[in-house]
Amino acid sequence: MTNPSEIIPGLIFYGYNSTTRKEKVGFLSHHTLVLQVSGHFTLETAEQKISMNKGEMLLIGKNQLGQITKTPQSDAHYETIVISLQEDLLRKIALEEHRESQEKYTGPPNILIPANEFLKSFFQSVLPYVRNPEEALTKEIGLLKVREAVTLLLHTMPRLSNFLFDFSEPHKIDLEKFMLSHFHYNIPVAEFAGLTGRSLAAFKRDFQKIFAMAPRQWLQEKRLMEAKNLIENRHQKPSAIYLDLGFESLSHFSSSFKKKFGKTPSDWSSRIAH
Repeated sequence: MTNPSEIIPGLIFYGYNSTTRKEKVGFLSHHTLVLQVSGHFTLETAEQKISMNKGEMLLIGKNQLGQITKTPQSDAHYETIVISLQEDLLRKIALEEHRESQEKYTGPPNILIPANEFLKSFFQSVLPYVRNPEEALTKEIGLLKVREAVTLLLHTMPRLSNFLFDFSEPHKIDLEKFMLSHFHYNIPVAEFAGLTGRSLAAFKRDFQKIFAMAPRQWLQEKRLMEAKNLIENRHQKPSAIYLDLGFESLSHFSSSFKKKFGKTPSDWSSRIAH
């Protein structure tokens, strides 16, 4: 999730929005627990679409790409608490408590956590820290809160042991299928490599074999062709699509589009309209 306030760097974050916002995000390296304080949260990945409201919790698996929609409700702003379940801490817990993955986890990568009194109390215990950032929360307390979250998750859903304590490397996945589904995410090529279970060198080598061009070149071409399709066939406005297609700014999108097709997106859109 982008631009939250860090309550404990790398561990606990607080997000607040007064208007609806969409973000394309990469969940890399660590599992993430999202506590919905108020408003409506939707996560959409290639495999799942999950929504939650005030008081609900979602466990998001590592090594994914997805789009988050944050929507305030009529009576409240949008607020979330995000807890990063970092692998080094999970490894430490596994060693100290003699926990290990009995078998490779094969369930859904994102799981709504059923509420109970323990989790509700944990939820309430975190709120004062994130709503009063001027009161310094030490890293030690932050680590205790993360440990508490892990303990309560396992108490609520024991099968999450295989989810949380699977430390195996991501296996190689179908690179072509993955890239065709996720080309519009604006992340570094190295992160695409990791998400497909490859080193950067192996990713570039396999990519060249499949697409007959370098990753950056292909991504640019694919995004521009998709932009042209959306403008021509779905009558989308350039300003409404450039972020969703992985371009960092409207000016960058416009200059790239013009270089490829000879007209700016706005000129192309006007031509179609007439």
